[in-house]
Amino acid sequence: MIPLEHYLVVSAMLFSLGLLGVLTRKNAVNVLMSIELIFNSANINLVAFSRFVSADFSGQIFAVFVIVIAASEAAVALAIVLSLYRIMRSVNLDEASVLRG
Repeated sequence: MIPLEHYLVVSAMLFSLGLLGVLTRKNAVNVLMSIELIFNSANINLVAFSRFVSADFSGQIFAVFVIVIAASEAAVALAIVLSLYRIMRSVNLDEASVLRG
């Protein structure tokens, strides 16, 4: 059986990569992918702690809710990115102040 620490290390690496992507990228699509990495690292933590700490499925159920929220967030964010691209012909986040209107 794989110990809990291995799951936590993988989750920490995913979170670090996601955070690095959010902080360093200027392309909006890359930032959205980095946010999805952060959500996935949280899901790994939820499922791992649910498996090792309690016998119920509360971690898996909460992870499904996180996936649903991430999907809706991605849909709204992609709509905003498309709107930005139509106006500016670029998805550079430094130029995103044009949508403040």
